[in-house]
Amino acid sequence: MTHSITCTSLAFSWPDGTPVFDGLDVAFGPGRTGLVGVNGSGKSTLLKLIAGELTPSDGTVRLAGEVGHLPQNVTLDTTLKVDAALGIAPQRAALHAIEAGDASARHFETVGDDWDVEERALATLGELGLGHIDLDRTIGEVSGGESVLLRLAALLLRRPDVLLLDEPTNNLDLYARRRLYSAVTSWPGVLIVVSHDRELLDLVDQIADLRAGEVTWYGGNFSAYEEALATEQEAAERMVRVAEADLKKQKRELVDAQVTLARRKRYGQKMSDQKREPKIVMGARKRAAQESAGKYRIMHEEKLAKAKERLDDAVEAVRDDDEIRVELPYTAVPPGREVLLLQDLRLAYGARVDGGFDLRGPERVALVGRNGAGKTTLLRTIAGELAPEAGEAHAHVPLRFLPQRLDLLDGELTVAENVARFAPGATNNRIRARLARFLFRGARADQKAATLSGGERFRASLAALMLAEPAPQLLMLDEPTNSLDMASVRQLTTALESYEGALIVASHDLPFLESIGITRWLLLDGELRETTASEVTDPA
Repeated sequence: MTHSITCTSLAFSWPDGTPVFDGLDVAFGPGRTGLVGVNGSGKSTLLKLIAGELTPSDGTVRLAGEVGHLPQNVTLDTTLKVDAALGIAPQRAALHAIEAGDASARHFETVGDDWDVEERALATLGELGLGHIDLDRTIGEVSGGESVLLRLAALLLRRPDVLLLDEPTNNLDLYARRRLYSAVTSWPGVLIVVSHDRELLDLVDQIADLRAGEVTWYGGNFSAYEEALATEQEAAERMVRVAEADLKKQKRELVDAQVTLARRKRYGQKMSDQKREPKIVMGARKRAAQESAGKYRIMHEEKLAKAKERLDDAVEAVRDDDEIRVELPYTAVPPGREVLLLQDLRLAYGARVDGGFDLRGPERVALVGRNGAGKTTLLRTIAGELAPEAGEAHAHVPLRFLPQRLDLLDGELTVAENVARFAPGATNNRIRARLARFLFRGARADQKAATLSGGERFRASLAALMLAEPAPQLLMLDEPTNSLDMASVRQLTTALESYEGALIVASHDLPFLESIGITRWLLLDGELRETTASEVTDPA
């Protein structure tokens, strides 16, 4: 049986009427497909429609095979045990009961033919680098990245025919990413992955580019897609230049035609005034001239209209994807000024800072470490959201913290209302002007936060952060590229280049870290210590 996904005349709109798809036709067959597109184009929505988590307003989704979906935001009950999160708790309990001598029929029914379920679970965890996690631990004891891998492990144990992955490398460290890459490479069925991770997208067989509610296919991986797209765009830009030249030519010819017709009209009027021909002959000549002039004018007007249409088509083929335009406030910190002091800090879950650590001037610090090392805990402690178990964390300048879970926003409020919460003194016009730079223009600013895509939620959160007063002289970002498309990552990089305050970024995205001019690398691995970029890039 060939496993596949077929979407026919698919339509979907959000409850506020915002359309996402209207008559989408697309099919996915065996192999690995990278689904790409700008933030808000509907990538996550399409995966949810395929998985049956959303219902289309029209059209159909047909699946040949069982589907497994790893959503962008993995939320697991922190009180769950690991075996329950993996979906094997009933079988495991039944196996243990049988091993203890309870031969009840219900236990054998629960186990079925899956007698090696526990061994398979442990093997799968080991393959994903989670061999240290006991099946009896609770989810609350694992990190965000580990919970992503646990959800993936649960899917792998189910062995679905169709696997949907939405930004699976979010929150994963380099070690975990490499294990995910291995799992993707060896996947035997239908796989669709939405990601901004270039290394992951270079493992796929084809790219599906979702744009303006339609999918365009490109053979090969993401690098091949970029090359093909660049070639397309060069051709499209040439066509625009050709169409513009043709439009100018048609405008000139229309003007020339109008001048010629005006001359003919003046000549005919002159002949009529001089009465050099019989009246009936002049009348017939005038009618013929008018008819000829009308056809001549219409011909040139049609040529001009067609030239305009060709130019419109050519311009439409050239991509001009909107990108966030971040304007960070003036936040210069003089060199040498103490920005942050950490002294003998003890954090929850065991991480620590021995002795003293200080941050001075506009330093740019990369905070790296394995999943579960405590990076987010450290940032939250610096931000004052968590109290340290011992020691001191003291910021000497205004700071702002953008968490990786993007939980700054109230889902029941609009984007504009959320930003207003952080800047109660700002006028509505100022808020909307700021939001426009983050691509929330007009009615988009009135969207409920709960309806936003991951990238849109990031933009709204960053807008709220930047508009808040006082402006930050210490900016802390926790996995900021997780929900951004590649164009937005580039724009964020450009924005941070002009930021003059101190910066601490926790991220596993090494290309992004290297692009923002990191001056200091800190590794959190039980304790906080200085490291180098080369040590980080070679985690083996």
